[in-house]
Amino acid sequence: MRTIRKAVVAGQFYSETEKVLRQQIEDCFLDERGFGTVPVLKKVRSTLTGLVVPHAGFVYSGAIASHAYGRLAEQGFAETFVILGPNHTGIGSGVSVMTEGAWKTPLGTVDLDESVAQSLATSIIDRDASAHTYEHSIEVQLPFLQYIAQGRKFEFVPVCMMMQDYETVQDVGDILAKTVQNSKKKIVFIASSDFSHAGFNYHNRPPQGTRIDEYATRQDALAIKDIIALDPKQLIETVEKYNITMCGYGPVAAMLFAAKKLGASTAELLKYGTSYEVHPDSSCVGYGAIIVS
Repeated sequence: MRTIRKAVVAGQFYSETEKVLRQQIEDCFLDERGFGTVPVLKKVRSTLTGLVVPHAGFVYSGAIASHAYGRLAEQGFAETFVILGPNHTGIGSGVSVMTEGAWKTPLGTVDLDESVAQSLATSIIDRDASAHTYEHSIEVQLPFLQYIAQGRKFEFVPVCMMMQDYETVQDVGDILAKTVQNSKKKIVFIASSDFSHAGFNYHNRPPQGTRIDEYATRQDALAIKDIIALDPKQLIETVEKYNITMCGYGPVAAMLFAAKKLGASTAELLKYGTSYEVHPDSSCVGYGAIIVS
């Protein structure tokens, strides 16, 4: 029997009904912080290797995410997306890939690319669907992909990383790069990560006299500098040295490691913002949209 993973954060991170969700995504693109227009998918072979995209509720990070997905639509879609996200739940293996079935959102069902998934399930990456059961960081990327696909078929592979040390990142990056090299498909990586989680709710308070969003922005600039430099090792060292509470630094670093092996030479910060811009509060989360090519 075919496994269909149902959306677990529909109705929380984004709308649970198709009509409202489509409007919600359109609003993200047209938001004053957003891409500016609703993108039209261009029929060109993608020049992108990877994206860094946030994964908070759409009301907070959707407008930032729209910049990455707008550029994806303009610079060419892909046949398969490997979406790497952190493990927030603590369930499952250290690095987990789901290899069979499909995921369902209010916009429809997306099949797993089972051949690519099977290729990834080696060495440190375990076949483990349990890690994906309640994890939101990968799920929230699918509605954006479905929206900009405009009915075009695509498949994806979810990879969930609980372990985010540099040795793990190297292993995962190597496997990603080899899988792409051995495939005839156009594959694009999506690294799902928010940046700093600062303030009372996250037990990470700024220095006295520093506004919470200013602190998050300053911290995140350090990590973003390393991403733009395509330096995964330095990114991890920076996160650890400055205690940057970036939940998906491992997925981002693994994407960078693989992208460099595949010939990527540039990274561009498209947009940065924080939850403070939407809801000024005692806590704040940073979001960035970055493309790698």
